[in-house]
Amino acid sequence: MNIVANLISLTILFAVPLLLVALGGMFSEHSGVINIALEGMMIIGALFACLTLQAFDQNGFGALHPQLSMFAAILVAGLTGMIFSVFLGFAAINLKADQTIGGTALNQFAPAFAVVMTWALQGQGLTTIFIPNWARITQETLGLPVPENPGFWDNLFFKYFYLTTPVAVVLFIVSYVLLYKTRFGLRLRACGEHPQAADSVGINVYKMRYAGVLISGFLGGIGGLAYTLAAGSGFNSSVGGYGFLALAVMIFGNWKPLPILASSLFFALFKVIAAYSASLPFLPKFDGVKDISNFYQMLPYIVTMIILIFTSKNSQAPKAEGIPYDKGSR
Repeated sequence: MNIVANLISLTILFAVPLLLVALGGMFSEHSGVINIALEGMMIIGALFACLTLQAFDQNGFGALHPQLSMFAAILVAGLTGMIFSVFLGFAAINLKADQTIGGTALNQFAPAFAVVMTWALQGQGLTTIFIPNWARITQETLGLPVPENPGFWDNLFFKYFYLTTPVAVVLFIVSYVLLYKTRFGLRLRACGEHPQAADSVGINVYKMRYAGVLISGFLGGIGGLAYTLAAGSGFNSSVGGYGFLALAVMIFGNWKPLPILASSLFFALFKVIAAYSASLPFLPKFDGVKDISNFYQMLPYIVTMIILIFTSKNSQAPKAEGIPYDKGSR
């Protein structure tokens, strides 16, 4: 039973960054801007959030107020991701540059910038920013007794529990309400479907597209921190291609919050199976194969390609995404 609890909790842990980043891409693309730069936004958000956690750990504040420090790091991740997204917004909206090329350029810039920053602060060759032990929420954190032999529910709720998980739940609910239950969400979707029509009724398309990109950066930055916590080895100027996997989740989820949530859990399950294949007794071992772990490492991406082959024809992407808006072309 503990294996099942670990599998469920790990799936939720790895689904959180996918969910947040895919929701960020959804907002950007509903406004009409293709966001290929999600990977870069994750890296920048994770970089500054981990530096914040490191600073709190060194001055002792983190050990005294662990979850307050975590919340501050989450805000730093979101704000720095949002600031980084301004570059994509300026290139795509003001300069009307090719959005795919602009996003790719930012993805190339982010890991290089992270390495330079890390070396400058920690010394050349020291590329890993370690996560403090107090970042995880435990029974002790909540003032609950710590059992000697953790049971099913202990492993399910507390073995891999970080503040990013409840924050992701709140942000998911807010995203759904914002997109479908507010005037802002209606205007945002209108700018991604038919910006000329939106402009004709007084909606500022440029501002709405900037709003979509900034929200995307905020969620992407937090997603970067969530991925770093899930990976568990500290920040290494990379997020393992999770930004691109989140794009696949967004497309599979048809640019809608609830299907994106389901897709995130589905893809995270395969990611967990790949990462912990050696310790899962129900997986086939393929005796005689030299290193079967390589197959399981490929599994999430193989599943991604197969699913996209069968579902991409039915995708309902915003009609005006990727098309620079020119006010004079009406």
